[in-house]
Amino acid sequence: MTIKNVTDYIEKLAPLNYAESFDNVGLLVGNPNTKITNVLVCLDTLEETVDEAIAKKCNLIVSFHPIIFNGLKKITGTNYVERVVLKAIKNNISIYATHTALDNSKDGVSSKICDVLGLKNKTVLIPKKGIIKKLTTYIPKEQASFVREALFKVNKNNLGNYSDASFNVLGKGTFKGNGKSTPTYGEKNKLHTEEEIKLTLLFESKDEFTILKTLKEKHPYEEVAYEVTTIDNIHQEIGMGMIGEFKKEMDEKKFLNYLKKTMKTNCVRHSEFLGKNIKKVAVLGGAGSFAIDTAKRVGADAYISADFKYHDFFKAEKSILLADIGHYESEQFTKNLLVDYLTKKFSNFAVILSEKSTNPIYYI
Repeated sequence: MTIKNVTDYIEKLAPLNYAESFDNVGLLVGNPNTKITNVLVCLDTLEETVDEAIAKKCNLIVSFHPIIFNGLKKITGTNYVERVVLKAIKNNISIYATHTALDNSKDGVSSKICDVLGLKNKTVLIPKKGIIKKLTTYIPKEQASFVREALFKVNKNNLGNYSDASFNVLGKGTFKGNGKSTPTYGEKNKLHTEEEIKLTLLFESKDEFTILKTLKEKHPYEEVAYEVTTIDNIHQEIGMGMIGEFKKEMDEKKFLNYLKKTMKTNCVRHSEFLGKNIKKVAVLGGAGSFAIDTAKRVGADAYISADFKYHDFFKAEKSILLADIGHYESEQFTKNLLVDYLTKKFSNFAVILSEKSTNPIYYI
């Protein structure tokens, strides 16, 4: 079993192409072909995290936050990032980060917050664009069903509750192979007209390699004509944040006390009370002030996130209760999510939940 076997499985939950463009996710330190001993799962990779991995004989650290975020021009140990990388390399420990790839996963960070709070009927708060692609190709009429079914088998993208969706148009294609060609239909150096089906279907960008590989393997033509385009349609099951509902509504003060206890935080900063009950709640792990307007637009009674600045609280505008529970506190259960996910798949090595708190903020 190699590190790549583990990271490939993580990427089924949180594909790297789900990550935001500014982010740095994936294997940051180490060789993917290294045989694995044990895995340590944490929120942040600090020097004490590497020490914990050494003590517990783990040669892979799976971290939520990436220790290397901006480019490293030198590694001399002059700051904590460089010291972590040096110590990891010295002790043959690899480091992998999921960050916004897991943020945008439908079973990721915000989904876990909903589960911890007991919110039901979960939907994505800010569905992501640029994830859906469209394949257009042309297949001889008699082979169209065969190729289409092969593509359906490897295409994991569904339209809501529907799968195997495509559009098919009958038309005539023309081509002329040169003297070196071996045409499936027609003859060399002669213009040929063939009844073809123009097939279009949608797929997730993470599946592009598999889709095109299958198309080229199953298509009868020597040269396959196809086009792949990225479309602006949002993917309803991929994106930042989530919305859910409590089974029973509760007043604002009871809600905030429940939030403080359940999310194990010493402090909840909130906007003014509005005198209404809380039932529909939006959540987003980490710094989430950018989603305040969206939470209001979808009609959430409350929005739970972190890192709100002074002026962000004015954006409540007497229409929503804003609750800042702290960055670490909003993401703390992410490592439990990853441990549970990995443990179900792998049993021949230990998947260990880090015991260290990496929260840099303290309260008095």
